[in-house]
Amino acid sequence: MLHRSFACNNGGMPTARPRHMITETGEISEALADAAVRWPGRTPAELLRRLAAEGHAALRESVQAERAAVAETSGMLTGVYQPGHLAELRAEWPA
Repeated sequence: MLHRSFACNNGGMPTARPRHMITETGEISEALADAAVRWPGRTPAELLRRLAAEGHAALRESVQAERAAVAETSGMLTGVYQPGHLAELRAEWPA
């Protein structure tokens, strides 16, 4: 039996950067179809790059909004609960 080594050869590749392969599931197919409507005339690879960039921007926006909400509400309940309140609540719980 022959065993061959399939080492990665980047000789003909235009970049040395990492490449990623994804399977076109139903969800990916739907995303590509929606992206093609928004950005007509693009190849699937271009659409995937655009979707990744848009998703990244949305994620960053979401994180910033969450942090802003935490900063805005931080300390709002200060003084509402008296010292020992948690111990009192726990004393009510069955063992």
